[in-house]
Amino acid sequence: MKRKIKILVSLLFLMVYGRSTILAEEIDVKQIVFSHLRDSYGWHIATWGDTHVTVPLPVIVFSKTTGLNIFLSSELENGKTYKYFRISREERHLDKVVEINSAGNEVRPIDLSLTKNALALLLNSIILILIILHVAKWYKKKPVDAPRGFTGAMEIFIMDINDNIIKSCIGKDYLKYSPYLLTAFFFIFTNNIMGIIPLFPGGANTTGNIAVTMGLALCTFLAVNIFGTKEYWKEILWPDVPLWMKVPLPLLPVIEIFALFTKPFALMIRLFANIMAGHAIILGLTSLIFVTVAMGPAVNSGMTLLSVILSVFMIFVEILVAYIQAYVFTMLSAVFIGLSRVEKHKQEVY
Repeated sequence: MKRKIKILVSLLFLMVYGRSTILAEEIDVKQIVFSHLRDSYGWHIATWGDTHVTVPLPVIVFSKTTGLNIFLSSELENGKTYKYFRISREERHLDKVVEINSAGNEVRPIDLSLTKNALALLLNSIILILIILHVAKWYKKKPVDAPRGFTGAMEIFIMDINDNIIKSCIGKDYLKYSPYLLTAFFFIFTNNIMGIIPLFPGGANTTGNIAVTMGLALCTFLAVNIFGTKEYWKEILWPDVPLWMKVPLPLLPVIEIFALFTKPFALMIRLFANIMAGHAIILGLTSLIFVTVAMGPAVNSGMTLLSVILSVFMIFVEILVAYIQAYVFTMLSAVFIGLSRVEKHKQEVY
């Protein structure tokens, strides 16, 4: 019975974390959680005993002294140094490739490496492209038939986002922004779902990486401000308020300009924080099993059952959150774009 429980726990932790290091007597919960949340130069899949199953990724760095260097991340495993490069253990450059200079100090080279999150973004984008092409191919073959199955489900998603969010929030110019907003929704949703799947090529914390969410928020920022109408910019730079609020101290214009940057900032933080928190909670709940081992078999058995139930529950919650966060990001982006499409107000004569 005890052996069966150990096997069940091992499989659960492998499902959530993708590693079998849980068989060790002591684990560092903080290291487990943060190593999953951070990016890495190799894609660690599992550990069986002393054997690490890792997909090595190309490290591409440009040094001021040695120029361009390209090698696999396996050269830097287990604290090894390769051509004066290594993975830093210092807090300043933790888990980043650094170069050891002539004085023995760590310096950061220009890093263009294909990391785990970068590879996951490419793979998830390919998956999304294949899905969309499959749906488009079906409609090309059967333009008048009602779609069923997977294609029908995709049509429900697309029509819901297009009609209930994009069209209603933007108005008459909605077709101009539909391609971007639909792409943003499905890109975020695909990455969120793939982040929940524990097996390769899933499990990467892409939308829980602030650099990724910043890039998405920047796209919305550009769509809002590049294609904003003249009336939109007039309301920002010279709003229709009493003159003393604009001259000599431009109080309201300064506030409006500040608001230009708070909107994409809110998009970036909202998506990043929710996805990162979900991953951290699942890993933390699973780690309760191994933290309570020293408290005795009775306590550990109870916490094991509770941890399994809560972890499975959180995985289902994360599936819902994956959709909600993609929906909210798309909705807020559509609202911000709709506000930038404001037209000149016409006074009605009675």
